[in-house]
Amino acid sequence: MRLVAEARREDPELSLNAAVVRIGQRVGVNADTLRGWCKQAAIDAGERPGTTTNDAARIKQLEAENRELKRANEILLAASSFFARELDPRLPW
Repeated sequence: MRLVAEARREDPELSLNAAVVRIGQRVGVNADTLRGWCKQAAIDAGERPGTTTNDAARIKQLEAENRELKRANEILLAASSFFARELDPRLPW
C-alpha cells in the first residue's frame, strides 16, 4: 500500500487502478489483491467508509461465540426436557 501511495505522490495524474497495476507487476502481486489491500488500508485509516479489520475480527469472534451459545442452549433445553419427563412421565414432552 505504501508503494502505491508513493507512486501516486510521484505522479499525481496516476489513477489508483494504474498505480495498483504498475506496483502489482513490480512486486508480483495480483492487481485485484493489491487493490483490495489498499481499500482495506483506507478503511482502517478512516479515510473511507466500511468495516475495519479489527471490527471484522470482532464480528467473527462474536458470531462464533453466538453459535456456541445457541448450541449450549439446545443441549440444555434437551436435558431439561429429558429430566422433566423422568420427574413426571405424564407430561407430553
